[in-house]
Amino acid sequence: MSHATLARRVFDIETAALRAVRGALDDAFDRAVDLVCATLAARRKLLVLGIGKSGNIGRKIAATLTSTGSTAVVLDPVDALHGDLGLVQDGDAVLALSYSGESSEWNDLLPALKRFSVHIIALTGNPRSTLGRHSEVVLDVRVPREACPFNLAPTASTTAALVMGDALAVAVMTARGFKKQDFAKRHPAGAIGRALLYKVGDIMRRDQRNAVARQDQTVQDGLLTMTRARTGSVSVVDGRGRLVGVFTDGDLRRRLAAHEDILQRPLKEVMTREPITLREDALAVDALRIFNERNIDDLIVVDARRRPVGLVDSQDLPKLKLM
Repeated sequence: MSHATLARRVFDIETAALRAVRGALDDAFDRAVDLVCATLAARRKLLVLGIGKSGNIGRKIAATLTSTGSTAVVLDPVDALHGDLGLVQDGDAVLALSYSGESSEWNDLLPALKRFSVHIIALTGNPRSTLGRHSEVVLDVRVPREACPFNLAPTASTTAALVMGDALAVAVMTARGFKKQDFAKRHPAGAIGRALLYKVGDIMRRDQRNAVARQDQTVQDGLLTMTRARTGSVSVVDGRGRLVGVFTDGDLRRRLAAHEDILQRPLKEVMTREPITLREDALAVDALRIFNERNIDDLIVVDARRRPVGLVDSQDLPKLKLM
């Protein structure tokens, strides 16, 4: 068996595992979401506990929850038995990860947790385990088999647990009304944070760098305006200054063969009508989405009267560290 063939087999096994877990979803998931939301609404926290590979998955789930506005704290079960239970408060919720649900560490920790008034959500492949029986809600992540050739190393099961955690985080953030602006507050660094924090008005070209020409002016006039603004397009306006079209370097190249006198033609005859526009108060991430979806280089910014007040040039985005 080639390495690539083996890799495809692993993909197939883990994909089948996700389908099995998806098929087993029931109202326990709804109860888990409601329980987490109620805990956070009461200004309590979610404690995420797991041992070994489950602990690694738990840390990622906690990070996703925290970054999407749901306070989650990682608590190592062994450290909890040696003083870190001080993190636990009445009213907290516990997300407990253990595929078997029968490890000695969990059997030692559960009685200690039960001394607090906490809600336990088990994420396990064995709902009838000790952990499952002592939990208020059980999320079943049982998989048909592991991708390991010996069916031993946690592979498909950890993937299933990770996806279940992602599903829980997304459902909770949606239920709590978490918005893009809230995401930006928690991600101030990096391209994602900047794109969510910046508005189009913060990144657009203005005044002399925003090329605008009347529709009755010639293509030559438009090109001179573009050259002065050092841009690849000119916004074309009517007599009232309202946007009616756009003319770009690409338009010039496409029309040269059809119009020998292209430079002397009025812009209204060769411009592209109804160009894509944005308002100043739109988020920079909206501009990024349009650039990616529509394969254009420039995006015109208009005011409430559809007058072009700026231009977002895709070439500026790397300089602003938005791409």
